[in-house]
Amino acid sequence: MKIIECPRDAMQGLAKYIPVDIKRSYLEALLQVGFDTLDCGSFVSPLAVPQMRDTAELLSSLNTSGSKTKLLAIVANKRGADEAVEFNQLTYLGYPFSISETFQKRNTNAGIQESLITLDYISNLCARKNKELVLYISMGFGNPYGDAWSLELVNEWVSKMVGMGLRIISLADTVGMATSKDISQLFSSLIPEFPDVELGAHLHSHPDSWEEKILAAYANGCRRFDSAIRGFGGCPFANDELIGNIATENLVSFMDAHKISHGLQKEAFQQAFLKSGNIFQ
Repeated sequence: MKIIECPRDAMQGLAKYIPVDIKRSYLEALLQVGFDTLDCGSFVSPLAVPQMRDTAELLSSLNTSGSKTKLLAIVANKRGADEAVEFNQLTYLGYPFSISETFQKRNTNAGIQESLITLDYISNLCARKNKELVLYISMGFGNPYGDAWSLELVNEWVSKMVGMGLRIISLADTVGMATSKDISQLFSSLIPEFPDVELGAHLHSHPDSWEEKILAAYANGCRRFDSAIRGFGGCPFANDELIGNIATENLVSFMDAHKISHGLQKEAFQQAFLKSGNIFQ
């Protein structure tokens, strides 16, 4: 089971700027826990996401020694990708692609067709620069904007992305609309159809529905989960009310209860959890 810890997602919507030295200290604590990947920052406009304006500085000074955890940064356009690929610390670039025209414009200031051109550019750039591209299917479990959405539409888009050569695709419950039924149907359909693709779940949830969502994904073959300590996060370009990430401590409890191996160092996790209290208040 792969756990992708998402401090970037947790921090990006906070109005008060978190100084880079505090971010660095927190990420270095997370690096000791044993997560597969840290979603650590983004190369996007500082006007759009002011909290992430220091990602380049953060990566340049981050101490990753002794950690096997890989690093991922989000990019939303060609300029951001060109900058991100120059950082040897990064294994992954993540690109948010929405199957909602409305949300894609809100999130990346570009429509779906233009974003497909950008995606092709970033995919080729990653291949040349020895990076792996992680594709996030935003609005993967519903659409609050009136755009078309169906299980069949999600399947069609995943198929198209696989045809473009994508091999890591995470279905994102951007505004917390996913039901356990939809989660079950999507993963039970997609995972057998694309056995060579790593399909993940980036789930947002209200505190009372996280467990059923995790169970629905896991029971239908998903082995890649995004989460954030204390359940903070959410996309600042989505609804006015941010729906937080699945809390990592809840995901760990779920795995322990079901005797699922995760390899996390519990003492290091507790230290990181305590440190997070100085950031997320």
